[in-house]
Amino acid sequence: MNNIKIAVLIPCYNESKTIEKVVKDFKRELPEAEIYVYDNNSTDGTAEIAAEAGAIVRHEYRQGKGNVIRSMFREIDADCYLMVDGDDTYPAENAREMADLVLSKKADMVIGDRLSSTYFQENKRPFHNTGNRLVRFLINNIFHSKVKDIMTGYRAFSPLFVKYFPVLSQGFEIETEMTIHALDKNFLLCEIPVGYRDRPEGSHSKLNTISDGMKVIRTIFILFREYRPFMFFSVISALLWILSLVMFIPVLIEYFDTGLVPRFPTLIVSGVIAMFATLLFICGVILDVVIKKHRQLYELFLNNYKKD
Repeated sequence: MNNIKIAVLIPCYNESKTIEKVVKDFKRELPEAEIYVYDNNSTDGTAEIAAEAGAIVRHEYRQGKGNVIRSMFREIDADCYLMVDGDDTYPAENAREMADLVLSKKADMVIGDRLSSTYFQENKRPFHNTGNRLVRFLINNIFHSKVKDIMTGYRAFSPLFVKYFPVLSQGFEIETEMTIHALDKNFLLCEIPVGYRDRPEGSHSKLNTISDGMKVIRTIFILFREYRPFMFFSVISALLWILSLVMFIPVLIEYFDTGLVPRFPTLIVSGVIAMFATLLFICGVILDVVIKKHRQLYELFLNNYKKD
């Protein structure tokens, strides 16, 4: 056990009000762990406070949580990674249980589920509540899953997940990307309920409800297209076929009644739409084959990692 390395990863941007308590709480619960605080261009002394509290402080100068996590995952080697926000909204008391699930090989990613506990009572931003429900609904229906909290910032990871997770997002949409990647690549997922408390007075969220919410929805849309191309293009194809038939059927009825086609422009447009619908369906079939081949190659990469 003495050789097991646990790394606590804390991405931070202007969290001087809370970072000292977060570092000390996790040092108390996981005394053997190394606490890494990655400062993302803070201007309020966050890095200095974290260092004084006993954290290993590093800097990421590209702005955005996704950029911070990319650097964390690349630079740090550990047997278990525990990621938590520096705003003191997540309790350190769950850290041991989350780390043990990873170290015992029962999970590649442990999700700290806020939404099943106190999130909706503690969170004072109603649009955030609605957004979390919407994202959960979309992901679970698109990817046929039952994940309770898609966007939580409290997670534990295995080295297998960390070293083979291609970080594409730059901002707060990174949690959504993590969840979708884990579902698509069939990683072992586990959720445990964790308490959630709102930010203390004087601490302000960096999440913009509208702009960051739109980024998350856009990420879901893009990843739906990239991870489930057959379903994505089939849905669009079906809608276009319905539109084409709605335009074509009245023309067909007129032809049967009169033997004439008086609305040639409508007939032509419906034919063009039907052609596009067919092409989109074919695109979905081809891309689905490509995605399946990509999954096969990814599994081979994972097998090589396990051998190493």
